[in-house]
Amino acid sequence: MDKFTKADIVDAIYNKISTERREIREVVDLFLEEVKAALASDKIIELRGFGTFEVRIRKGRQKARNPKTGELVSVNSHGTASFRAGRDLRKDVWNIKRENQAEHEGQAVINDKAADNGDGI
Repeated sequence: MDKFTKADIVDAIYNKISTERREIREVVDLFLEEVKAALASDKIIELRGFGTFEVRIRKGRQKARNPKTGELVSVNSHGTASFRAGRDLRKDVWNIKRENQAEHEGQAVINDKAADNGDGI
């Protein structure tokens, strides 16, 4: 899976319109700052056809375990940023499969056939 960074976004926009890279970078940075500020203010950001960003509250726990140390700790309720893809985006990415995922799915079919020894159990 390839990464597509903020610099790649700036370059892609630069190749489509005749504006300086510096100005495009400023607009992209301003857009992202506005998204962060809205989420920090507990607002929902809806970009039709693309998706919705929102803050979801994760319930705290009295007893949780630090996965590194195994130590018992308490975790307070806290917000997390979440994204729900819009209908158009979901349709655009629906048929994407990664090579290792396709190989894994094929292997699962082979394993299921190997597990069936013909006795119906």
